[in-house]
Amino acid sequence: MRFPNALRRHVAALLLWGIAISYTAGAEPRIAATEIAGAVTSAHGAEAGVWVIAETHDFQTRFAKIVVTDEAGRYLIPELPAARYRVWVRGYGLVDSRGVEATPGQHLDIAATVASNAVTAARTYPAAYWYAMMKIPEEEQVAKVPGGRNAYLMWMKNMGCVGCHQLGNLATRTIPKSLGTLKSSQEAWLRRLQSGQAGVQMINIVQGALAGIPIHYLADWTDRIAAGELPAVTPSRPSGIERSIVATVRDWSDGKAYLHDLSGTDRRNPTVNGHGLLYGAPELSTDNFPVLDPVRNVATTFKASVRDAATPTTHDDPVLAPSPYWGEERIWDSRAIAHNPMLDQSGRVWYTARIRAADNPAFCKQGSNLPSAKDFPIEASERQVAVYEPKSGKYTFVDTCFSTHHLQFSADPDNTLWTSGGHEVVGWLDTRKFDLTGDAAASEGWAPFVLDSNGNGKRDSWTEPGQPLDPARDQRLAVSFYAVMPNPADGSVWGTVAFRYPGAIVRFDPRTRLSEIYNVPAPGFGVRGGDIDRNGVVWVSLASGHLGEFDRRKCRAPLNGPNATGDHCPEGWSFHRLPGPGFVNVPQMSVESSYYTWVDQHDTLGLGANVPIATGNLFDGVHALVGGKFVTLRIPYPLGFYAKGLEGRIDDAAAGWKGRGIWITSGDRTPWHKEGGKGTKPLVVHFQVRPSPLAD
Repeated sequence: MRFPNALRRHVAALLLWGIAISYTAGAEPRIAATEIAGAVTSAHGAEAGVWVIAETHDFQTRFAKIVVTDEAGRYLIPELPAARYRVWVRGYGLVDSRGVEATPGQHLDIAATVASNAVTAARTYPAAYWYAMMKIPEEEQVAKVPGGRNAYLMWMKNMGCVGCHQLGNLATRTIPKSLGTLKSSQEAWLRRLQSGQAGVQMINIVQGALAGIPIHYLADWTDRIAAGELPAVTPSRPSGIERSIVATVRDWSDGKAYLHDLSGTDRRNPTVNGHGLLYGAPELSTDNFPVLDPVRNVATTFKASVRDAATPTTHDDPVLAPSPYWGEERIWDSRAIAHNPMLDQSGRVWYTARIRAADNPAFCKQGSNLPSAKDFPIEASERQVAVYEPKSGKYTFVDTCFSTHHLQFSADPDNTLWTSGGHEVVGWLDTRKFDLTGDAAASEGWAPFVLDSNGNGKRDSWTEPGQPLDPARDQRLAVSFYAVMPNPADGSVWGTVAFRYPGAIVRFDPRTRLSEIYNVPAPGFGVRGGDIDRNGVVWVSLASGHLGEFDRRKCRAPLNGPNATGDHCPEGWSFHRLPGPGFVNVPQMSVESSYYTWVDQHDTLGLGANVPIATGNLFDGVHALVGGKFVTLRIPYPLGFYAKGLEGRIDDAAAGWKGRGIWITSGDRTPWHKEGGKGTKPLVVHFQVRPSPLAD
């Protein structure tokens, strides 16, 4: 049977795209029943590297699937559950297209409209391009800030302001009208920074650590934007691998809460809990812990309890001034302040969560018979550990003497749970022993960070921080872990040292109880989150606009002894400049303010094993370092996605790209800053990478 030339060309094109089609005489070709496909064109022709978004409100959660067009403007949205979708296009240089109603199985060509001017085009630029317009003080203006201009940038970027939310999105590059009429933009910023339940933290950074200097530059920035100034640099459209990314966006929790991290599998074996529920940690905002079912597209919560009635709540934290969004309402109310969840080998969820007031029980303090307490007694801990059993709903308290922040399991027979956040100690829990006995005191341990300063290979008595060095003794460090990362290569445990300039990483050996410290050399500075690959290489997010890489195997000087005090291995460090423009007067430095780095040890995303992925906190996504080059996985809608916790999971190893991917929750403390405004919920994003932009 012969078909008209036009139909033959249409069929041939669909076959070229890799789309499954079927047809009968006189009928139009059909794509698979779970797909929508077509082409995007404008007055300029085919539109390559733009996003096609299919969104539905037919489910209990928000649901949007997002793909990128290929070089000919073609697209294919795969794996769509049955629903009614609104399909539209967003891309740099375009205005958003009119939404078209469609259902899976439909062929849909979309007409795009080129932006008529630069003002219209800039509306969809990531925050980074607007933040790059910020002017930075000269060195002499910040000479009294310890660390100078670099330390100023560290606090303005990932250690302070951008450590909690974007700077440069529409909400932050404009002044809320609800603040009222104030005499000047500087006064408006001073008032704004006192707002709501985070006001004390914000004003302490800007007026305290940075001596009020940022107020002038924030005001100048928003004044210039209000006067019509636009970013000097424009973003490039996705290219290469970036066009093969499929992103699925859902939401959970509620519009007054925020999320810090999520977990849905065992880091050591990412096939655990395939297709299963994901669990979030809402930190300071609520004790209603969110749970997402990504198969049924249903979001629920469970209420986390505390052991002691005297446990404080964030509802009672001091507020300096009303919020421009929430007024006098105190929207945060949490006793558990859960920060980080992590699944174990059986699918239980372990949280760093508060269970009581800060004062420690006697077994933690001076006079206790616990070995760790004899070694280094601890008077208080602000956050402990809890474990949730999904099948039974049981929530068990684990009273730790050490404070907790992040947590990771090591691959040892005891399934040891290592934690960060201890005040000048690293803490751990033998979960096998705890499961057998239920005795937290007998199952936990902690140790201070002690350098082998005398070089004899064992831990001896030490000098305290700030005391003169003694060549016969070791030296204790006054540092704490922020990130924690068990090393699969040798059993050591590494951590980042954040909130000080220039920052460092520390190695702790559980066998000798000795530590090593490695300061970040120039041009790097400002370590925050980090992770380790299976070869023992540490990767860290830096305020200097780099992804930092440290390989201890490259060190030439002795790793212990009197000179091994942090600056002894600069050769172990390498720096990879993150994507993004530079500041107006600091063009060499990327404005990107990455909060955390996670390493895909098991190739859950499909870009390769041991690929480090840094949060792209001003790029609405994440940056994966693949073959020495960054691949940026972006969420173009809703604008303002802010990544914090990352995790990879293999749902079905036999399903190719469809059975694997990484999961990320939006972790900014201000969900109402993103596109959609007040009332929008925190997001959960599933990134996948298919073999080509049109693979089904």
